[in-house]
Amino acid sequence: MTSQPAAVRPAPDQYTKPLLIALLSGCLVALALGLYGGLHHPTHYALDIAGFSSPLYAKAWLTTIAVVFAVVQLVTGMRINRPDAPRAMTIVHRWSGRIAILLTVPVIIHCLYALGFQTYSIRVLAHCVLGCIFYGAFVAKMLSLVNRETMPKWVVPVLGGVVFVSLIGLWATSSLWLFATKGVHG
Repeated sequence: MTSQPAAVRPAPDQYTKPLLIALLSGCLVALALGLYGGLHHPTHYALDIAGFSSPLYAKAWLTTIAVVFAVVQLVTGMRINRPDAPRAMTIVHRWSGRIAILLTVPVIIHCLYALGFQTYSIRVLAHCVLGCIFYGAFVAKMLSLVNRETMPKWVVPVLGGVVFVSLIGLWATSSLWLFATKGVHG
């Protein structure tokens, strides 16, 4: 009687569950922001930030500065995985991301609380959708970093790219639009 070799089972992907959790969490955050913005009755009340001529310009300039830090993040992110990358580059990468996100927090609070999720023009709808995508992708990226040792190397850069592109889209549909139509002032 000859014995047949036992079928070799493929090893389960060690990253599938954490990646799905990260992606689903990001989707839930994006959905929750959109639902809150759509269901919340906008107050149309804005808090002024000292040094700016209006809440609209405060949001525009905070987002513009966040984009500058995001560009720094993009440039450093492309280099930190190289063997010759200095340790300082990783520090700059992390802090530029932290600062960029922190700069967007007063903006999203104002947008959700005072304005809500609006659809009265394609630009505004795109802006609202991009805001939800931005924070959802950010959450997914951060959760992926928790398990970065087991994740494929492409996950964090792809999610970081989604965060970056959605922030650029947010900036273009708000700050750039404001500066182009009303002028660049504080």
